[in-house]
Amino acid sequence: MMHTVAIDIGGHNISMETGKMAKQTNGSVMVSNGDTKVLVTVVAETEPRGMGFLPLTIEYQERMYAAGRIPGSYFRREIGRPSEKEVLTCRLIDRPLRPLFPEGYDCETQLIATVFSADQNFDPDVLAMNGASAALLISDIPFGGPVGAARVGYVDGQYVLNPSKKQLERSQLNLVVAGTKTNVVMVEGKASELSEDIVLEGIFFAHAGIQPLIELQLELQRRAGKSKRVVVAPQVNAVLKEQVETLAASGMEEVLSIAEKVARSDRYSQLKAEVLAQLDPELYESVGQVHEILDDFRKRMMRSRIVTKGERLDRRSFEEVRPISCEVGILPRAHGSALFTRGETQALVICTLGSERDEQHLEGLGGDVFRRFMLHYNFPPFCVGEVRPLRGPSRRDIGHGTLARRGVEAVLPANDAFPYTLRVVSEVLESNGSSSMATVCGSSLALMDAGVPVRTPVSGVAMGLIKEGDQVVVLTDIIGDEDHLGDMDFKVVGTSDGITGLQMDIKIDGVDRQIMSQALTQAKNGRIHILEKMEEALSSPRATVSEHAPKYITMKIDPDKIRDIIGPGGKIIREMTAEFDSKIDVEDDGTVKIFSNNVETANALVKRIQQITAVPEVGKIYEGEVRTIKEFGAFVQILPGTDGMVHISELANERVKNVTDVVKEGDIIKVKVLEIDNRGRIRLSRKAVLAEDNE
Repeated sequence: MMHTVAIDIGGHNISMETGKMAKQTNGSVMVSNGDTKVLVTVVAETEPRGMGFLPLTIEYQERMYAAGRIPGSYFRREIGRPSEKEVLTCRLIDRPLRPLFPEGYDCETQLIATVFSADQNFDPDVLAMNGASAALLISDIPFGGPVGAARVGYVDGQYVLNPSKKQLERSQLNLVVAGTKTNVVMVEGKASELSEDIVLEGIFFAHAGIQPLIELQLELQRRAGKSKRVVVAPQVNAVLKEQVETLAASGMEEVLSIAEKVARSDRYSQLKAEVLAQLDPELYESVGQVHEILDDFRKRMMRSRIVTKGERLDRRSFEEVRPISCEVGILPRAHGSALFTRGETQALVICTLGSERDEQHLEGLGGDVFRRFMLHYNFPPFCVGEVRPLRGPSRRDIGHGTLARRGVEAVLPANDAFPYTLRVVSEVLESNGSSSMATVCGSSLALMDAGVPVRTPVSGVAMGLIKEGDQVVVLTDIIGDEDHLGDMDFKVVGTSDGITGLQMDIKIDGVDRQIMSQALTQAKNGRIHILEKMEEALSSPRATVSEHAPKYITMKIDPDKIRDIIGPGGKIIREMTAEFDSKIDVEDDGTVKIFSNNVETANALVKRIQQITAVPEVGKIYEGEVRTIKEFGAFVQILPGTDGMVHISELANERVKNVTDVVKEGDIIKVKVLEIDNRGRIRLSRKAVLAEDNE
């Protein structure tokens, strides 16, 4: 049976429909807003996998037919690998849902959101998030939702719920917020150096706006929901737990007293072996069972030390940032480079400058987009002392790179002021938490080292949370264990004036306004402290770009002359590109942009283009090559592609019997332009030049 529920939110009719399509799933919902339609399906195996974790897969697919477009790939179909936009939306869907599955549920589960129709006015990602929650809610899969999601903008001093793409172009804020009835569970987006208060109000403006969507999902569940599976929480062997914790107690205290990550990890591995050696093998079924008890014991002890004793693993205060070291100009041939180290997290960040031809071309439902600024994040296995195969960028890599890019691009110069394409690459060399924020700081320094006139430096810091009952501790600049064993990872990027990017994930049922306000306040203090440390290494952008960076020169030519520098089939511009080892971009209005490896080559190329596009002037003397000899005179090339004729009577002061008595083909002579007739024919004189020389 088909069921449909709908609601009007801010003039937008949001509907959810189930029972018509994809009926062999555990749950499926077609969610619509205007002409945008997203089908979300969820399927789960009936038998548990016994993996000890939730095997949940989230997929998001944009079909080009949804926008009436044919894919531009060679095969004219959507490629198998998801685009960056699809990966980022998968993460948006995954992060608020994953913490809401009950402990003990480990049936393999796959959720797929497919965009079937897109009206170009609104991004389908928020619809997919709400549809995902609804599909899980009406299914038999145990789920602690519903979760609602909305995008919030800030246009002309006013908050806008689910702004259109045109409104987002003018908006100072672009945040996606997910939440339950009572709390916010995820935040992702960027801002234009807005204050903490404005961003905070925007988050809870969105939270209020998602409440009708939560009620809509609950209404759909009342009409079409299935009975939920019963999940039995894993039972812990009380006798085994007591013995393990007794044997590990003193050793765990020692583990948690070690500030250095590798040494702490090594001691913990040693403790595991010690406990296993003392345990009666009859007490446990597998080594993994013992390790789970130890991991839970470590988590509880670490959280207790923080909440009751006020002690972090590395002995810092709750608001203290780890020691920072900044260096620039690390790589001699790079256009800009920086090494940013914060505690045991280190990123080597490199900036490369290129021409317009180096822009990234992205194809999506909204049409083709050309990205001038790229920021790529790499997380090799050695940075955490691991051995694993090298593959392409993971979803995490793409997500961290995007977070850093959004935070940094707010301070980049306009294209007309600095027309380079910019690529920044962050190579994480060590990681003990907050490598994405180290990437932000290193990127800011690398851009300034490359001579990019950024408006102001940018830094970032990750905030954590430990919540035990009514006791709440917010941690500044969290390390890896505080992230892994804590309740929140709240990354905040910005300048000294305001926030430019943020991302929040939590592992509990949500955070309220008070916690988030405290986190933003501490993040601001941490951000400014980091900026001060960065300023000690480099306080402002270099005055000029690196000697190894391409040199940029712009010049203007007559649009009618564009064909002269392009040549037939692009022959001339290709020859100049090869000869001068430069990139040449020509725009329709006659603007020519030259990117060359050095100034001398660039100036020589400018001179060549000026020669090709120059217009002969009457009365001006030119030096040219004799190209053709006739009985009545000689044809001389005075400019590339431009010939004029010297009549035999204009070759010399005396009478000339034969043209070849004075000039031959290939001779270089000086001539003066006497006349250009209405047909463009040029009359030249060598005799006039000789006369001027004799004066």
